[in-house]
Amino acid sequence: MASHAAVDLPQKAACLGASPLPRPARFVPRRAARKAACSASGASRTQKAAVSSGVAAKAAATEAPSANSAASDQGDYSACATTFTTWLIKQEQLGIIDSEFAVVLSSIALACKQIASLVGRAGISNLTGLAGEENVQGEAQKKLDVVSNTVFSNCLRSTGRTGIIASEEEEFPVFVEETYSGNYVVVFDPLDGSSNIDAGISVGSIFGAYLPSEECSMEDAEDGETLLNNCVLNVCQPGNMLKAAGYCLYSTSTVLVLSVGNGVFGFTLDPLIGEFVMSHPYMQVPESGKIYSFNEGNYDMWDDDVKAYINSLKDPDKWGGKPYSSRYIGALVGDFHRTMLYGGIYGYPGATNAPNGKLRLLYECAPMSFLAEQAGGMGSTGKERVLDIDPTAVHQRVPLFIGSKKEVEYLESFTMGK
Repeated sequence: MASHAAVDLPQKAACLGASPLPRPARFVPRRAARKAACSASGASRTQKAAVSSGVAAKAAATEAPSANSAASDQGDYSACATTFTTWLIKQEQLGIIDSEFAVVLSSIALACKQIASLVGRAGISNLTGLAGEENVQGEAQKKLDVVSNTVFSNCLRSTGRTGIIASEEEEFPVFVEETYSGNYVVVFDPLDGSSNIDAGISVGSIFGAYLPSEECSMEDAEDGETLLNNCVLNVCQPGNMLKAAGYCLYSTSTVLVLSVGNGVFGFTLDPLIGEFVMSHPYMQVPESGKIYSFNEGNYDMWDDDVKAYINSLKDPDKWGGKPYSSRYIGALVGDFHRTMLYGGIYGYPGATNAPNGKLRLLYECAPMSFLAEQAGGMGSTGKERVLDIDPTAVHQRVPLFIGSKKEVEYLESFTMGK
């Protein structure tokens, strides 16, 4: 085989009109010598044919892929992709998270995979429409709201590292009796924008995780009242205490975006391997943008300063003849993800019928503001930084303005009279 290969290269070179490579001076066995002679004879005939038919030779040379181009094509797949699992291991090696917290985040990723599958099959699995019940806020629950909440809760319980879980769909936080280590506090909105499900429009999940409270220990479990006061109510922590936050977008692709305090990273689910693969490393919100996402159906119920702000965005003379564009999906995850990528601002102001807006501080506003700030953006109520708010109730609502730093600051110039 070695001697045949040694002859093969000069033969190909001759076919292409190049000078044959010099043969190395070494011992060649008789059988190999006979093969070499035959190959050389064939090379001579091929070379003559190539000279007499230059066009054919050039065509053959053009059609044959070069070794360099083949290597280049293979080079795109030479490096192993960074999966969510390997990224977690790297964060643990760097000392940013510990192994127990990595298990909690892995369970959240698993929940997102299951919910993505349910969302994709909702139309053919009888999971569209209402569940016939209302959640604690008096909102009609979709079937997928209920199922997604169960999926999220079960995945977190199964880790044995989650001490308290609090869901937007449940009235009170829940103490996890199955836990034996870690005791992390996890808050989540299992299916944000579920009203879009029947129309096949983007929905998502939002989550945040806090370190366990020093006042909440397993010994307290014997005293129900102490457990409620010291553990369950300790869910009400300000956003600046978040250990991690993120969301998962269920759309044309399933994208998991999160931060553990060292930047924002995005992972796209590869359905062929069933893994989240790094697709958006170190995400940064553009400093400014020309898109605003507000539900303008509530315009007449907004404060005058918010109305003045929106009117200014629509004034073409103020923006060189091109006013801001309006984009509103009706799901915080979808609108915020676009804002993360393209810049701009998302807002849900207070109104005369809802002075504190619609969005929940613990489950939506704080986690998203944590991500925005980690990506160079801002999260504000129009009066104060969202992450500085100390919650007084597990389902507390606050106005939210979030996105590019300059855009949120411009909004605050109206709401705070700057």
